[in-house]
Amino acid sequence: MARRKRGQRGKRPAYLDLPLPQAIKAVMQEEGRPLLLRELYHLLHISPSERRNFRQVVKNLVERGELVHIKGRRYGLPEEMPLVVGRLAVRPEGYAFVNPEDEGSPTIFIPPGRLQGALDGDLVVARIERRTKKGPEGSIIRVLERRREKIVGFFFRGRRVATVIPEDEKLPVEILIPPGEERGAEEGEMVVAEITDFSPGRRIPEGRIVEVLGDPEDLRTQARAVIYHYELPHRWSREVRKELERLPEEVLPEDKIGRKDLTRVPLVTIDGENARDFDDAVCVRRTRTGYKLYVAIADVSHYVKPGSALDREAYERGTSVYFPNLVVPMFPEKLSNGLCSLQPRVERLALTVEMDFNREGCLRRSRFYPAVIWSHARLTYTEVKGILVDQDRALRRKYRRLLRMLENAAELAQILRQRRLARGSIDFDLPEPEVVLDLRGEIRDILRRERHLAHFLIEEFMIAANEAVARFLEDRGYPFLYRVHEAPDPLKIREFVEFARTLGLDLEAPVEPTPLWVQEVVRKVQGRPYAYLVNTLLLRSMKQAHYSPENIGHFGLASPCYAHFTSPIRRYPDLVLHRTLKAALRRKPPPYSYQELVEMGKHLSQRERTALEAEREMLERVQVRFMRDHVGETFTGIISGVAAFGFFVELEEYFVSGVVRLTDLHDDYYFLDEKNHRLVGRRTGRVFQIGQRVRVRIKEVDLRARRIQLELVEVL
Repeated sequence: MARRKRGQRGKRPAYLDLPLPQAIKAVMQEEGRPLLLRELYHLLHISPSERRNFRQVVKNLVERGELVHIKGRRYGLPEEMPLVVGRLAVRPEGYAFVNPEDEGSPTIFIPPGRLQGALDGDLVVARIERRTKKGPEGSIIRVLERRREKIVGFFFRGRRVATVIPEDEKLPVEILIPPGEERGAEEGEMVVAEITDFSPGRRIPEGRIVEVLGDPEDLRTQARAVIYHYELPHRWSREVRKELERLPEEVLPEDKIGRKDLTRVPLVTIDGENARDFDDAVCVRRTRTGYKLYVAIADVSHYVKPGSALDREAYERGTSVYFPNLVVPMFPEKLSNGLCSLQPRVERLALTVEMDFNREGCLRRSRFYPAVIWSHARLTYTEVKGILVDQDRALRRKYRRLLRMLENAAELAQILRQRRLARGSIDFDLPEPEVVLDLRGEIRDILRRERHLAHFLIEEFMIAANEAVARFLEDRGYPFLYRVHEAPDPLKIREFVEFARTLGLDLEAPVEPTPLWVQEVVRKVQGRPYAYLVNTLLLRSMKQAHYSPENIGHFGLASPCYAHFTSPIRRYPDLVLHRTLKAALRRKPPPYSYQELVEMGKHLSQRERTALEAEREMLERVQVRFMRDHVGETFTGIISGVAAFGFFVELEEYFVSGVVRLTDLHDDYYFLDEKNHRLVGRRTGRVFQIGQRVRVRIKEVDLRARRIQLELVEVL
């Protein structure tokens, strides 16, 4: 606490009785002006022996943004000055914006040259210097927190010094690398640099190479760049490796005690051709009154105990991240591709949901128990389609012992799907990209992944199992992580309806959006050229699903009670649910408190979003490298967006989009008609509108910016 000197007369100021950080701010508030350090010493009666500690307290307040160090060695209160604390967003052109932490405050424009060494994503203090019609404008005066110290870039060796040029265009600085800090990097290689000195007086930051990623042309180098860019944990600690050594290679006899023996039940896994970790196995039997569905899920919780090094590492990662050429797994290979993977013809431990449905697909009973299973086959989606849809004789002969079971599964899946759609569950059926690599890891093709009966079969059974477990735990009052999806904002739906009308769709915005209304929109555009575009924009108008212990239902699935249970190898929330289900089955206390689940839900939702962003960026890197070999070729596409500088085109042949710039349209001057989502020629009245089919030529591919530039050939 601030102390008063002996012998001082007069009324004792109230701020002297406050803890030192509050006292500093209180005295500054009372004085009503920025103060020098010596003025603070005097007003707070700080003795010479206390001043070292006092300066550290002031420094901490500055670092937290509660005080601001300004010109003239004075300290001021940010709330009393035209200062704003916020995150910096830098544009490739060199200017930037500060997005204030206070959501009610306006964004501040920062012109080029006024960043003062701040980088994209940093937490900064900005000073407002003037107000314009477009909003406040100012300068950065202090960096409070660096978003990233490690930066991915390209290594170049000059005559005297070496530098790293960041790959990210939002980081318009070079990093100086002193002699001896190059770590063996070669000219043009991708590297990870760590900034060691970027003090306010420096124009160029100084750093060192911490890792050499390799040749930028190699897809593995690109994947590693994304891993570092998103700071994805990708190395296993010594503690994790030690725990792995203690795990068995196969299921031990003692592990099977107390488990139901399902080894004779013809369970099978059905996954993509390139899948390596098999979470789930299914089997369907016809019964006298309908169907019995078994969904067996890998029992990861048997091997991964709460608080273990494996558990802590999996929680930090939150989810596996999938790139076309590699996986950043949530668990090491011994678990994810071995002991916990439901491989064919070996015993594995599983947590099983057994469900009885009547002929109409109504769930009559569900049971949950730990089991020992023996997968009877590892099937691919393509094989199941060949068996059930194409009636491929060779495949049907190969899997004749499983034919009856698979036909039962197809019947039940179609019944469950019809019931789910009837309640309003939304099926956007958006195509997903499939990157085809050759044996050397080079990109051979980018296809639109086909969805068919085999995919629907697994989707329906996983949804049924997830709902059954969630209802069981909710009925018993156990807190757990729901997978929730809020209803969309009515304003965003109205904006979508306005856009849809520009395409000629006869839609009325609902007062309160319902899943059935969204489903009807999807049905209306089915089969139209712009169906993919409308579905995509409709999906963007909806909120993101996330994890929470508060059940608000799942809008997209029209499900009142939903959770993730079926993928514990690659999603941590599923592992949380497994542990909770086991506790409920044994009538033990819940393994997690409500408050713990609140924090876990926030963390795991964020990890999921980061993984999706990383996967999206890696796909973009693959796309631009693939299209580089198609420069000069022409393709058909759909206009998917318009902007003041041009319009975007989604190519039909490949899962790739590019931009046609107005500077390449020489027949007229075009202006953006934002309300109607189109560009209009001032002289000719020519229109480029979202949803139009066009033919375009690949003009240029910018690998660093991940941009594909197109030229218009004709409007179709």
